[in-house]
Amino acid sequence: MTTREEGFRALFDPKGVIIAGASTHPGKFGFVSLHNLLASGYRGAVFATNREGADVLGVRSVASIDELPDGQADLVFVCTPAAANPDLLRACAAKGVKAAFVTSAGYGEAGDEGRRAEADLVALADELGLLLAGPNGQGVVSTPSLLCAQIVAPFPPAGHIGVASQSGNFVSSFLNYAVQTGVGISRAVSAGNAAAVTVPDYLSWYAADPETSVGLAYVEGVADGRAFFDAVRAVAEDMPLVLVKGGATAGGQRAAASHTGSLASDDRVFDGMCRQAGVTRAATVEEAFEAAATFATQPLPAGPRVVVMTTAGGWGVVTADAITKSSLVLADLPRDLHDAIDELLPPRWSRSNPVDLAGGETRDTIPQVLELIAGHPDVDAVIQLGLGIQSNQAEMMRSGPFYPDHGLERIVAYHERQDARFAAAAAEVSERTGKPILVATELAVAAPDNPGPAAVRASGRLCYPSANRAVVALEHLWRRAQHRQRRGLPLR
Repeated sequence: MTTREEGFRALFDPKGVIIAGASTHPGKFGFVSLHNLLASGYRGAVFATNREGADVLGVRSVASIDELPDGQADLVFVCTPAAANPDLLRACAAKGVKAAFVTSAGYGEAGDEGRRAEADLVALADELGLLLAGPNGQGVVSTPSLLCAQIVAPFPPAGHIGVASQSGNFVSSFLNYAVQTGVGISRAVSAGNAAAVTVPDYLSWYAADPETSVGLAYVEGVADGRAFFDAVRAVAEDMPLVLVKGGATAGGQRAAASHTGSLASDDRVFDGMCRQAGVTRAATVEEAFEAAATFATQPLPAGPRVVVMTTAGGWGVVTADAITKSSLVLADLPRDLHDAIDELLPPRWSRSNPVDLAGGETRDTIPQVLELIAGHPDVDAVIQLGLGIQSNQAEMMRSGPFYPDHGLERIVAYHERQDARFAAAAAEVSERTGKPILVATELAVAAPDNPGPAAVRASGRLCYPSANRAVVALEHLWRRAQHRQRRGLPLR
């Protein structure tokens, strides 16, 4: 294992962590980071330094790194002022520390003097054989190690999305979406000023990480365009990579320069680079997370042909519009599929794509029709609409003045069972056919505890808040499939 590989292992899977600059004040970074580390259930050794040697959250701190045992910690989380950090890193390296995450500000984002201090810190870390994350960073998360070494919440559910960001706030955003949707995170890191370890460096490590299957990143500036292109192209060969970029406008570029000291690149050049490298570029943070969550939980489609299955006509019409405006294709309903569906539905169904069940569904109709559609060789993907309607009515009955009389208890339970069953069927049919089936309903955000969207989350998949957002996510899947098909690569 090289020194750098050892440093990444220590950063994401440390055997022990030192919180340098631990504080008894609950508003200080040195308190919050220690709290979050302990609250996440981290099982390794935990140490803390504090000038007074105070107990902090039950951890007996020491005044100096020199008082700690040798070889028991390989990660230091630095919450000390910039001026104290050189001596701190020297002491940590002498104790066997292999990686340092530096939250301290006052470096490259703070003018010429800060840039000189940052360059000196990088040179020192290189000399000591330390992997230097940051400075001016928010923290690092690793769910396989139950590690939450960061100065903000939350600690996300475990999953397979690896996050790297030049902005700590966007790490928070992605972690919050993971909590909301249930589609989890493997690793997450705020690169801060990325003085020694850049966003592409983290992504390259994720590409070889067995816990990570999708990369998700926020970037503001690209110092070396060729090196960035080569790195992300190599990552995208191994796993889907989703990028969202700040500094697309003159105003955003000025903000990026003051935020991390980054010089934002030309947006049109960056966009072309992403297309050529096979990288998925998202326009917003919501789109970025949903694209990554879709890559993490859905198979790639073999083609662009989509069938929409809906319990109401209007939803289908809007979805058909969105598909038609995209690079996807609203598939013509094959005659044999039409006839098979006709056997299950009353004559008033739409008889075309979108397949509008028109209120004709019975206990088994939705799973049966879904199986017919997804199983047909001329269909590449399905968007399913209308989940949760029955449970929404059930909730009104449950909370109204007539429950549980008048037969309401029985029908409420039936409606809730059915919606949970329909959600489970979507995941089961997708796995069986190897085709993406995306379920969309506004109830994903309007009533997330509704048994329909709740069951989608329980299946490990994303429940999309609207059909339009499902179409955008599905188009990202198709574009990656196209890129890999053109290059003769397997669909993954």
